[in-house]
Amino acid sequence: MPNPEPTTSDDAEAAHEAAVRRAGEALQTYTLSADGWRRSPSETLQRLLADLQHWCDDTQRDFDGALTRSRTHHTTERAAHQSREGA
Repeated sequence: MPNPEPTTSDDAEAAHEAAVRRAGEALQTYTLSADGWRRSPSETLQRLLADLQHWCDDTQRDFDGALTRSRTHHTTERAAHQSREGA
């Protein structure tokens, strides 16, 4: 179930910080796994995205559609975060 949209600038900041923390934890976990170890954060991210594409192929999920929707979601969250920084 998706997280509700932040209603205040403090909520937007907290949501941004939580998203960054979750992503960092996921990449760190992936990096520390035997199959996920990579030489750099960029290489880890590339490998993770490729592995997610394979997962989508095998589970009949639409990776490109999910990526498009995630970009829209990110744009909305980023705008809320930037308006908080400008306040």
